[in-house]
This record gives sequence, C-alpha cells and structure tokens, in this order.
Amino acid sequence: MWHETDSAGAAVRGKSDWPFYCGLGLLTSVYLILIVTMLLAAGSYTTWGHLGAAFSSPAIRYSIRLSLLSCTLTTLLSLCVGVPTGYLLSRFRFPGIGVIDALLDVPIVLPPLVIGLCLLILFQTSPGRWLQGWVPITYAIPSVVLAQFTVSCAFAVRTMLVTFDQISPRCEQVALTLGCSRTQAFWTVALPEARRGILTAATLVWARSLGEFGPVLIFSGATRMRTEVLPTTVFLELSTGNIEAAVAVSLLMIVAAVVVLAITRAFGVRGHREFLP
Repeated sequence: MWHETDSAGAAVRGKSDWPFYCGLGLLTSVYLILIVTMLLAAGSYTTWGHLGAAFSSPAIRYSIRLSLLSCTLTTLLSLCVGVPTGYLLSRFRFPGIGVIDALLDVPIVLPPLVIGLCLLILFQTSPGRWLQGWVPITYAIPSVVLAQFTVSCAFAVRTMLVTFDQISPRCEQVALTLGCSRTQAFWTVALPEARRGILTAATLVWARSLGEFGPVLIFSGATRMRTEVLPTTVFLELSTGNIEAAVAVSLLMIVAAVVVLAITRAFGVRGHREFLP
C-alpha cells in the first residue's frame, strides 16, 4: 500500500489521495519504460555472431584493454586526490573554502568538449610544451588518463565530501585527546570508517571514466590501436557504418555499468542517494 514517510523513514498517516499517487506512478513509469525499452532494443539489434565478430577485431580488443587500464589508473588517481580533498573540505573551515568548493564543480558543469579543448590548449602553452618534451601527452595514452581524471576526480571529491560529512568527528577528537596526531587519527579512525564511501567513489569514478567521450576525443583523438577506448570505438564504428560492431561495444559498456551499479548498491554506502552523480 502506498504511504508517505518522514525524514526518519516512519510512515506518515493521512487521508489517501489516489489520483496524486497514480500521477506519480505514471510519470515515473514513463521514464522507466523508456530506459528498459531502450536497453532491450539495443540487445535485440545484434546477435551472438555479431558479438563474436566484433570482439575478434584487434582494434576493439585493444580499445577494451586500454579502457580497462585507463579507467583503473584514473580511479586510483582520483581516490588519491578525492579522499584527502573531501576530508579537508568536510573537517576544516578556512578562508577561500567557498571558492575551492565552487571550482571543484567546474568539471561537472562544463560541457565535456570544452574540457577537452581546454586541456588541448593547456598543453600548447610554454609549460605544457616543456612537459611534453619529457613525456608525450597530447594524442597519446597519458592524455586519455588525464582527460578521464579531469572529469571523474570531481565526482570522487563530492562522494568523499558527503561521506566524511556523515561520519561524526567525535571519534577522531577522542583519538586526538589520547595522544594521536591528526595524521594518525585520519589513518586509523576516519579512513576505516569511510571505507564504504571510498568503494562507492571508486566504482562511480570507474564507471564515469569508462563512458567519457568528449574530452578524450578532443584531447586524445580517436586513433586506432593508439588512443582508442570503448566510447571512441563506438564513434568510429558508427562513422564507418558498422552499426553491429558499435552496438556490440555498447552492450559491453552497458554490462559494465550494470556490474558497477550492483557493486555500489551491494557494498557501497547504503541509504544515501547523494553519492550517485
């Protein structure tokens, strides 16, 4: 039976308003039906033969390997930045925190193509050209990781900020009064309590990196067997008219997204929808 709940999850009694409930259910169902039918349509478009032919292509197998490698590296880098940054913004107040908080949202709200263009321009400056004299970045594998990291790290920061906001600092304060340094309190108290949030951040960053297209296309290009990842594979296959291969790669990404969501729901932070981007 339909019922309304308050912020604590307790049922709120009141007279039934079935037209209102039916309207909510109808609007929600329309969007759910769109999602389900979209996935079913993609799955029914291809066959096992098309899947086998697509995944036997050396270029597609290379894009799968590069996607796995780049997404994993991006996740590790994002956690290395996101965990301490989220802790800093959650536990401390200092001048300029509002500006920092706003800047961290820039990669989220900017169009992906603009981010890729900004990265491309950055490495055409004197410092960027000097750095590329030592390490090739633009239109090379490092550019793929950097493009993914620029966008995905912001989601890691936001996830960890919410995580630490929901963890009481009292245990850390007790550890400090018992003689622990701030560093020891962070490693031995705060970090273990944030493990579910870290797992949630990792899975969301990995999934976001897997689907990143705009910045990678502009900053890394879509060169076969060099900077090709799964989203650019879909783009390249569509541009050549090979729709079956594009759908096969898309189904692989859908499966990966479902697995990531399942992991997040099962082992990540429970009961807090704020973690989903």
